Amino acid sequence: MQITISLYAAHREAVGTATVQLAVPEGTTAGGLWEILTTRYPNLNRMPRPTTVAINDTVVPQGSALTDGDRVAMLAPVSGGSGGALLELTAEPIRVDAVLDSVRHPGAGAVVLFLGTVRDHSRGRHVERLEYEAYEALARTEMARIAEQAAERWGARISIVHRLGTLVVGEISVAVAAAAPHRREAFEAGRFAIDALKQTVPIWKKEIWAGGAQWIG
Repeated sequence: MQITISLYAAHREAVGTATVQLAVPEGTTAGGLWEILTTRYPNLNRMPRPTTVAINDTVVPQGSALTDGDRVAMLAPVSGGSGGALLELTAEPIRVDAVLDSVRHPGAGAVVLFLGTVRDHSRGRHVERLEYEAYEALARTEMARIAEQAAERWGARISIVHRLGTLVVGEISVAVAAAAPHRREAFEAGRFAIDALKQTVPIWKKEIWAGGAQWIG
């Protein structure tokens, strides 16, 4: 069978390309593909095993069988491993006013805004800039799932906007706004959204400092 594999972040750099074409035996599973890749690309052996595998833009169990022509994404751990009105990935600066306006409605008695910004230090190093990349099709799906869960649990309207590309110190990397009838629901929905975003949405962060760089996750 012929399949196409997409690699991201540290995995992509270890292989040296974002896309790999492979012939694999019949019966190969999503999880078993990692062993085939590490044999062909030994640099992957020092990388974390993928936490998630997607076939044709859908997350699947590791035991799922591959079929001829599948597009497979092997997802490295994302950078956060420690109802939506606006769900966007953008290379442009985030417009905070637009994020807030997108969640406001007559039934909202409270609006909470979270902004993640690029700081100048991390793990004892002076950070010069960050680079973000995403598996965009799946990232948008997961962001929509987060917004739906917030709507179901707290009656909240959620907007999530995340930057991609290169960001310098002080720039906004992510904005999350939550609007709900009362402040408790708005705060809880907003915190849930940013925490879930960091844990499940396939967006990767690379820290660059003088003399080095590292993917976080």
